[in-house]
Amino acid sequence: MFKSRKIVAGLIIVVALLSIPFFYNLGKSNKAPLIDLDTPAIRQLEVKECIESTEFMKANHMKLLYQWREEGVREGKTEYVNSKGEAYRLSFQTCLNCHYNPGVKTSDQFCVSCHNYAAVKPNCWDCHLLPDPHPD
Repeated sequence: MFKSRKIVAGLIIVVALLSIPFFYNLGKSNKAPLIDLDTPAIRQLEVKECIESTEFMKANHMKLLYQWREEGVREGKTEYVNSKGEAYRLSFQTCLNCHYNPGVKTSDQFCVSCHNYAAVKPNCWDCHLLPDPHPD
């Protein structure tokens, strides 16, 4: 009368099919992107530091960019003072001055390669445009 055997068998098959990707990738990891920090602007710097420490930037760069947007666009501020007391212009161009290499394809740039690796699609490029290094 009840079809419990068929239901249980069907559930086992569905669970097995849904778990194939997990077992297939078990123990594997994606290869991290090769990040080229050897841009012309960085080569010219005496001290190769970002506006904050590397650890801070890895963990908080998006928070910092959102803070800059809020302060620059909504509050009219034009300057950011870092943890060392150094002042920087509140502009996306401040980042691109060092982290954009005009000799490299846009898809291989510092920001793009990391965001692709992390499967993150930032909305920076909705308003900000990178120059095309290879115009047709």
